[in-house]
Amino acid sequence: MMRQPFMLVCRGVACAALAVMVLAFGVVSTLGEEFEPQVGQPGKDVVWVPTPDALVERMLRMAQVTPEDYVVDLGSGDGKIVIAAVRDFNARALGIEYNPEMVALAQRNAKQAGVEERARFIQGDIFEEDFSSATVVTMYLLPGLNLRLRETLLQMKPGTRVVSHAFDMSEWEPDESVTVEGRSAYLWIVPANAGGVWRLSLPLGQEIVTATMSIRQQFQEFAGTISLQGTEVALQETRLVGARIEFVIIEAGGEQRRFIGSVDGDLMRGAVSGPDGRTAEFRAERVGVAPAIFDAAAPDF
Repeated sequence: MMRQPFMLVCRGVACAALAVMVLAFGVVSTLGEEFEPQVGQPGKDVVWVPTPDALVERMLRMAQVTPEDYVVDLGSGDGKIVIAAVRDFNARALGIEYNPEMVALAQRNAKQAGVEERARFIQGDIFEEDFSSATVVTMYLLPGLNLRLRETLLQMKPGTRVVSHAFDMSEWEPDESVTVEGRSAYLWIVPANAGGVWRLSLPLGQEIVTATMSIRQQFQEFAGTISLQGTEVALQETRLVGARIEFVIIEAGGEQRRFIGSVDGDLMRGAVSGPDGRTAEFRAERVGVAPAIFDAAAPDF
């Protein structure tokens, strides 16, 4: 006997319900097991191009990632930077990715790597999500997107490390750059805001004197003067790395004093060493409102 081919017949509500189930299964399948990203596929703001493994490792080493760090990767794609931060550096890490299919893929990759408890991924817009608690930020975006993020990054806690694959941030010069297998990466350390006018107290001889210190800052670079006992002297050998600040003044008599301290909001404190090599504490309080870290109209130093 000839067998008739099996046909599923449905009507009305039952057929509609079946269609929803089939569609839902297809979506889950796409988001989970079957999705394979293609190099160059379009996204919200960029196309997807993975960062080579060797450069991922170098970027995380540039940022000196430790188990104490919280790494956030902006536009995390397949999750390889987040996974490497957890697997190889024992950090906590989060990936922010707009494409839900990529998020699902990254979650699957993290599970396969055995790091899903410390490597998290969320679907979101990098310009809307709050990642201010990160101690390390990584990204592979585009120059225009880097510039859109720059102000947000500069408002993060001083000392936060930012690493970008391929693209810089215009006037904000990197603190370090490397090339691995023909690919570039850049590191910035978010500087404290040291600009403005400061009321400085420091030991001079047997007494504590008060001086006015004025600082003009452009990202991690700064220049300034100290008005001390009627004489204005320039800050020399200036250096600002995160919250750590260093500078030297040479007084009228040729005596050199070196200041090493930290900036915490409107307070600066640390140690100053004199010509005899002995050190003492200095302290400064900012007068008025802190200016912007970067002023495009200001002249170069």
